[in-house]
Amino acid sequence: MAKYGREPDDLKIMPAICPVVGRSRAEAQAKFDELQAMIDPLVGLGRLYSSFGDLSGYPLDGPVPEDALGKQELRSLSVQLVERVRREKPTIRELYLRSGITGSAKIGTPADIADTMQEWFEGAACDGFNVTPATLPCGGEDFVEMVVPELQRRSLFRTEYEGKTLRENLGLRPVINRYSRHRRAAE
Repeated sequence: MAKYGREPDDLKIMPAICPVVGRSRAEAQAKFDELQAMIDPLVGLGRLYSSFGDLSGYPLDGPVPEDALGKQELRSLSVQLVERVRREKPTIRELYLRSGITGSAKIGTPADIADTMQEWFEGAACDGFNVTPATLPCGGEDFVEMVVPELQRRSLFRTEYEGKTLRENLGLRPVINRYSRHRRAAE
C-alpha cells in the first residue's frame, strides 16, 4: 500500500462467506443437502471445465482422470482444484459439489456462523465479509434474522449506520477524483 501512496487501512479484506444457517445443525445440514441435490451434473461439469477440460465422457462417480490434470491453463483456482484432486482423490461429482459457491459454505447454527466470522475478524484474517447466501431471498433472510442478532449480541455488527456512504461505513477516507484535479489544473 505504501508503494502506491496509501495507508494500510485503505485496503479492506472482505472474503465471501456462504452461510447455510438453521436453528439446529441438522436443519442447516438438511438445507445444504437439498441444495447439493439440485445441482445438475452438466452445471457441475461446466464448473470444472476451465480447470480440467471436458469430463463429460467419464463416470461422475469415478475419479478425475490423471490425463485431465495439468492440461489446462492453470489459474489460482485451477491450481487449488488440481492440488485438491491429487491430495483427496475425489470423484468428479464430489469435486464439482465442493467447488462451487456451496462448496465453500459454512453450515450451522447462528452461533456456528458467528463463531467462524468472529474468529476470522478478531484473528485479523479479514476486515469484514461479503455475505453470499446460497439462496435468495430465504438465505439472506435467514442470515439477517438469525446470524445478525448473534453478531450484534457479541458487539461485532452495528445496530445503526454512522456514516452516510458505504466508504464512511467501511472506515475509508473519501476519494479525491483524480480527473477533476487535472481538469482544475488545466483551467
